[in-house]
Amino acid sequence: MSENTIALVTGANKGIGYEIAAGLGARGWKVGVGARDDARREAAVEKLRANGVDAFGVPLDVTDDASVAAAARLLEEQGGLDVLVNNAGVTGGMPQNPTEISIDQMRVAVETNVFGVVRVTNAMLPMLRRSAAPRIVNMSSSVGSLARQTSTDDPLAVGPISVAYSPTKSYLNAVTIQYAKELHDTNILINLGCPGFVATDLNGFRGVRTPEEGARIAISLATLPDDGPTGGYFEDAGVIPW
Repeated sequence: MSENTIALVTGANKGIGYEIAAGLGARGWKVGVGARDDARREAAVEKLRANGVDAFGVPLDVTDDASVAAAARLLEEQGGLDVLVNNAGVTGGMPQNPTEISIDQMRVAVETNVFGVVRVTNAMLPMLRRSAAPRIVNMSSSVGSLARQTSTDDPLAVGPISVAYSPTKSYLNAVTIQYAKELHDTNILINLGCPGFVATDLNGFRGVRTPEEGARIAISLATLPDDGPTGGYFEDAGVIPW
């Protein structure tokens, strides 16, 4: 990685995404702040620039084909792309008991957390393929681990019952494995990172970790050496069981 590296972080106007952008920018990288809210995006860019980060705004709604295509064109104009961090995500709203949830509520979570990642990744892959050291980081969660979800008799041991959110992370994990298989003969490293239980508006700020702490795993995976892992599922403590 060099100071000419260009990264895009989706959902980067606040919380973990903002701290990922700040951490990558602190390495001298040029960082695209992907967000759909114009005011919040530009405020984040302004704050990052005030802290010395070479940041630029990327209008981006990961659920919209035209928005993602426009974002890819903007990245091309900025010089391409070396690192993609798919951080944007939603819970789908609570509660999420499977006997009570609506299909529409589930669909919202899948559209952003899974289809959005595929949409953005595929749009950015032509640029990533041209990079000398391309990295893709998909922000998952330990609640997507089927091993952890089924390792205890306590149904709430790994997060609350969430038939929309948790399964989207399991789905994202499976999708990422398929990308790793297809890209195995390239220099693209693609991995999953869990930030831990971070205090953000996603969980009503009930988390016990700071956004800065939550950003560490993404920054680590975004800066892997060329012989680093691919197709893996990680948290700060190491590998997460599938």
